[in-house]
Amino acid sequence: MMVTIVALSIAAFVARLVGAVVGVDDYSGGAWPMVTVLPLIGLPLAILLIIASVVVGVVRRSRASRDTTR
Repeated sequence: MMVTIVALSIAAFVARLVGAVVGVDDYSGGAWPMVTVLPLIGLPLAILLIIASVVVGVVRRSRASRDTTR
C-alpha cells in the first residue's frame, strides 16, 4: 500500500513536470487538478504509513522478546 501511494505520487509529480516542459499552460481542466493535488496528499500519507509500520514492528518485537524471557 505504501509503495503504491508513493509510486502514484511520484508518477503524478513527473506528469506535472512533463506537462510544464511540453507547454501546458492551463492546469485547471481535465485530470490536471488531481495530478496536482495527488503528491500533496500521497507523499505525507505514505510517510505516516511508514512511521506506523515501524512502530508496529517495534511493538511486535518488544512483545516477542518479553514473552521469550519469561
